[in-house]
Amino acid sequence: MDRRSFLSLPRSADPSETIRLWPGVPPGGAGVSLTFQSDDMSKDPSRHSRLLRHVAEPKLWVCRPDNPNGSAVLVIPGGGYTVIVVDWEGFETARTLNREGITAFVLQYRLPGEGWTDGANVPLQDMQRAMRLIRAHAKDYGIDPARLGVVGFSAGGHMAGTLATRYAEQVYAPVDAADQIDPKPAFAGLIYPVITLGPGTHADSRNCLLGADQSQARIEAYSCDRRVTAATVPSFVSCGQNDTLVSPGPNGLTMYKALMAAKVPCELHAFENGPHGYGMSSENSIGGENAKLFLAWGRQGGWFKA
Repeated sequence: MDRRSFLSLPRSADPSETIRLWPGVPPGGAGVSLTFQSDDMSKDPSRHSRLLRHVAEPKLWVCRPDNPNGSAVLVIPGGGYTVIVVDWEGFETARTLNREGITAFVLQYRLPGEGWTDGANVPLQDMQRAMRLIRAHAKDYGIDPARLGVVGFSAGGHMAGTLATRYAEQVYAPVDAADQIDPKPAFAGLIYPVITLGPGTHADSRNCLLGADQSQARIEAYSCDRRVTAATVPSFVSCGQNDTLVSPGPNGLTMYKALMAAKVPCELHAFENGPHGYGMSSENSIGGENAKLFLAWGRQGGWFKA
């Protein structure tokens, strides 16, 4: 089974509550002109399978549970840094978390290869800003800022790994008081993640993120496993042994080894028959099991409640 088998979801209204990340033009956006594009790849009129491109105004979709318990997760869909797989890896993950009382914030982020200055840091800029805004308004969402984490899929997993390791870096000039807030996530979920940008990487993700400058120093600087220290946040790593798109060997498994070496609390699950793109949904058996394991790990860490 390949990733395309997982990408459609029953049509339903998108969350009506959104948060615009930047009050004006996002960092490095002078002269950038993009027309937002959403392509629904589904052939079934009852289901969505949307790929987003040309994001000029990044935002968060706020997905509130019926019975919030104070936990929250920033959800980062993948798409190889060329598109955003918003339905399967974004909204469906949010629904899974909502059923457990966890508030989810799905990130519509800027893509690095679309003309932004310092494009390779654009994803980290948007993630840091998102974490700060969520914490700034934590009371409005009924969440505990200390129980706010991040989960990302594929290239979104690279983003989550970047936030887990580089949360303290200043990659944009502060724009308001929210930028004084700590963007460090309490935990990170890295689901079939792109980790290395060296040998064995997902080449499209690397090329879109780094552009023409792919020096060895730059590759190492943007490879998550090379940025792990004892200050990296506790991390859950999940990958599939049948993943032919993002090989688990130099990616998820390498990240796990780096976390272990740095004595960072971590957990690894490598599904014997797992392909790329199983997500975190009960709509397929591996995705459902992945969700159960992630939730159990979060409860063990004290970030989620039973």
